[in-house]
Amino acid sequence: MYILIVEDNRDMADNIADYLEAKGHSYDFAMDGITAVQRAKSEEYDVIVLDVMLPGMDGFTVCKTIREEKSRHVPIIMLTARDTLPDKLTGFESGADDYLVKPFALEELWARINALHQRMGEPTEKIMRVGELELHLDTYEVSRAGKSIELNKACFNLLQILMSASPRIVPRAELELKLWEDMPPGSDVLRSNVYTLRNKIDKPFSTPMLHTVHGVGYKIVDQNSEET
Repeated sequence: MYILIVEDNRDMADNIADYLEAKGHSYDFAMDGITAVQRAKSEEYDVIVLDVMLPGMDGFTVCKTIREEKSRHVPIIMLTARDTLPDKLTGFESGADDYLVKPFALEELWARINALHQRMGEPTEKIMRVGELELHLDTYEVSRAGKSIELNKACFNLLQILMSASPRIVPRAELELKLWEDMPPGSDVLRSNVYTLRNKIDKPFSTPMLHTVHGVGYKIVDQNSEET
């Protein structure tokens, strides 16, 4: 998962980040409400961990703003020392999916993040699109500019992950975890699948969409959209 941690307490944010990283996930930080909204609008996070007491804009307003401005529903779990019923109701009314009272165990936070991701991870849209590239989740059909592309299961799954995250760079470790969970077969296998996928979706066309970011990972980008 790619998780946004919105927390102005640096020590707490670092503790959460260290725990998530140990689980094999990547993360991003925002230390104030305004930055949180900006990043939520520009990036495609899998889950947002959102503190209520923030400088610039409180967590309730951040959550409500994200819900109003973001077309995709990203799961949001709110963190706060406020444990009264009115505070919890305010959190849910602003659009939060879960509410965790401080202090909390990192294991519980992780369990809630994982549950939210699994519950909301099923795509509501059966057709994924990035530029002229289309992927049909129900029929396993892939096409680019109307031309059908045949992919094996590994390449189809790899493309689905990259398109879902586009235009974000997906780190190699995140790809390996999502493709093979706790038993990655090795970096050469991922490299081989990327090579095969690139030959299928890029080689017959003039503009590449699958890009390698050396030392980091891979991304699918609609070049025409970036240029306009």
